[in-house]
Amino acid sequence: MKSWPLAAVLAAAVLGLPAVTGCSAPTRNAKPLAATPIVTTPGGCPTAASLPLPKEFPADLPVPDGALVTSVERRSGERLVVATVVTSGFDRTLAFLQKQLPEAGYTLQEGEVEEDDAESNFSSPTFDGRWTLRKMPDCGGGVYLTYLTAPAS
Repeated sequence: MKSWPLAAVLAAAVLGLPAVTGCSAPTRNAKPLAATPIVTTPGGCPTAASLPLPKEFPADLPVPDGALVTSVERRSGERLVVATVVTSGFDRTLAFLQKQLPEAGYTLQEGEVEEDDAESNFSSPTFDGRWTLRKMPDCGGGVYLTYLTAPAS
């Protein structure tokens, strides 16, 4: 089991999770976005309005209801990293991803689940990607859910 500081450093380094803000449902087809500053309550929960989902985000890729988009990062190779906060809890969000992605036509591959985090690669005929899920220790029921997507090669 990973300690919280180590998990936080790894998540930030590997996934490029640059920010935590947000509070309303995401909106699709928005203008390009830059990383946003961290805005949280003293307990660590998001306090600012959700950023919209970018237009490049796969329209058919399931996102949990109420997910707060906290940052968007564009990388080389048309890769897109969308970081969110979901307040429905780790187990419920994990069950959503494991059920809804296959129902939407995405194949889950090479995943693992631990006590405080989970991840899985996914693919469809049009997109490849990876989702990661991490518990937020200072925001009751909150989890970081990050999507990395790219057009299928």
